Amino acid sequence: MGWVLSVLPVALLVAGFPFFLVLLATVIVALAFFTSVPTTAAHQVMFGALDKYALLAVPFFIFAGDLLGRGGVSIRIVRWVQAIIGRVRGSLPFTSLGTAVVFSAISGSTAATVAAVGGLTYKGLREKGYSEKFATGLLIAAGAIDNLIPPSIGFILYGIATETSIVKLFAAGAIPGLVLAAFFAVYIYRHAVVTGDQGGPPFRMRELVDATRDGFWALAAPVAVLGGIYVGIFSPTEAAGVACVYAILVSGLLYREASLKDVFDSASRSMYLTAQIFIILACAGVYSWLLTVSGVGPSIIAWITDLNLAPWTFLLSVNILLLLVGMVLDTASAILILTPLLAPMAKAAGIDPIHFGVVVIMNLSIGTFTPPFGINIFVGQAVFKAPLSSIYPGLVPFILCAIAALAVVTYIPQLSLWILRLI
Repeated sequence: MGWVLSVLPVALLVAGFPFFLVLLATVIVALAFFTSVPTTAAHQVMFGALDKYALLAVPFFIFAGDLLGRGGVSIRIVRWVQAIIGRVRGSLPFTSLGTAVVFSAISGSTAATVAAVGGLTYKGLREKGYSEKFATGLLIAAGAIDNLIPPSIGFILYGIATETSIVKLFAAGAIPGLVLAAFFAVYIYRHAVVTGDQGGPPFRMRELVDATRDGFWALAAPVAVLGGIYVGIFSPTEAAGVACVYAILVSGLLYREASLKDVFDSASRSMYLTAQIFIILACAGVYSWLLTVSGVGPSIIAWITDLNLAPWTFLLSVNILLLLVGMVLDTASAILILTPLLAPMAKAAGIDPIHFGVVVIMNLSIGTFTPPFGINIFVGQAVFKAPLSSIYPGLVPFILCAIAALAVVTYIPQLSLWILRLI
């Protein structure tokens, strides 16, 4: 049956089937023709994969991020970041990057960050004289930081798939997210020097004070939500609900830039994205279950374990695998299919499960802007109306920077783990 579980999915993917249908069809064929297990077990396992309290956080964080993006929060964050940066070479690209980092602490979706930040700053970058390649590459790559800066849907799914503390994963992801942003910043500054960018308006304290006052409630969102989690006031799932209420109050009542229609539009979009994630989660759950009960998964784990790889060699192999997987699979699918297999191997190799979770999510974050099928690429193409012939070359320097940042985070685990001592 092993060949069915490996060959049939590849054949169906090549034929153009949606990924969730690839997994489900493989399971049904295997159950119907190669086992004595009734096919009715499939839907029972699928529902069981969704019967997890922590998954309630997914639609809530998507809704909160989408509504805050519509409700005047994004533009206030842009103004605040720009006021801090002042006259630094590459000030406008730095503003875009900084806005993406701050917005990542509000939104749980990389696609939402690309759309929100790119929609506000892309035109300014082009008017400033930056090429289409650089502007699209920057904004599409910067959205990937959202997968590392909490609240991250990727960490929620990883925590559920491996039964790892989501709170600890959230805490561990913050510094690696900033490391990734720092590597992007180095390239941005170098590019600004080469192109002769002299920066924007000079730093003025009054502008910073005004921007902070105007954007106070926008900037307080991550403090309120994440602070409540780390202090122990509420769980990540409860925090997601709080974020929704906060988004409605701030966008609708305080800033008055989100109408009732906007609230319903955000809810509709959130339901659609949640359905996409959950149907993949359900099908991946039953596929992982079949790998386990058929003995394929444990056999692979035993084989890798027998190789007795050193931790650094194992991590290098995982990085190469996940970078390749991220090119063709979305983050949710890759997490739900691969982590039940990889996490036990990492544990056997003596790698901290929290650190390994950060490495996995960082790899798949790079996949969101890696050709040919990174999700952020297609979001950026829709938002910026730019051809792939411009987008792909513009992403290359940022992919190289991201791989360098990945190497640092992979082999310096303290970057992920030191903050856990504080919670």
